[in-house]
Amino acid sequence: MDKPIDKAVADLGRDIGEYIRQQRSTAKISLRQLARLAGVSNPYLSQIERGLRKPSAEILQQIAKGLRISAEALYVEAGILEQREGGALADAIVTAPDLTERQKQVLLDVYESFRRENAANHQAGPATGPAT
Repeated sequence: MDKPIDKAVADLGRDIGEYIRQQRSTAKISLRQLARLAGVSNPYLSQIERGLRKPSAEILQQIAKGLRISAEALYVEAGILEQREGGALADAIVTAPDLTERQKQVLLDVYESFRRENAANHQAGPATGPAT
């Protein structure tokens, strides 16, 4: 394999591992607890967090469940999924470590409603203000 490609894959592994470690720390869950919740071995989870192993989508889903975050957030961080429609703001909401899943969904719903409203207003023509 090409050296730049090897480095890129290794960087992805470190990035997702660091992200998982941050999420675990924010949730105040020990490595051992998360390994048990995710159904993976303690050493394997440790290797993922240190960037020595790149987990499959299935393992990421199990880890997300253990962390009580969306699997989509981990998939985006791991480079498995592209950014969702709505761009960086939607991705920031999805990956926010200090929001619950319910709070994230409410924010995404509000954001999407504003986008739809603005798109409908844009198609209808320029907005007119009140007459003075």
